[in-house]
Amino acid sequence: MESGILTLDVFQKDNKIVVKSAIAGVGSKDLDISITKDAVLIKGARKEEEKEKGENYFYQELHWGEFSRKVILPEEINHDQAKATLKNGILTITMPKVK
Repeated sequence: MESGILTLDVFQKDNKIVVKSAIAGVGSKDLDISITKDAVLIKGARKEEEKEKGENYFYQELHWGEFSRKVILPEEINHDQAKATLKNGILTITMPKVK
């Protein structure tokens, strides 16, 4: 099975860089987030509870299984002070910029 790719928003707010991604159906225990001074790597898996047979589908657009996304940050950040939250299926990673 092919790995899915996350869609992201990356923006700056005050003296921080923020990464947001919609990852509905994934719990925090199924996420792995690695942050360095210039990049963020998000990996995880969305588990399908019950699989239907292929011929039963009219549309099949949801990605089940592993996904990942690496983003190179536009500015250097202080990765030791980065914070990640997962609320209502939205992952938000806030990272202070190095001054």
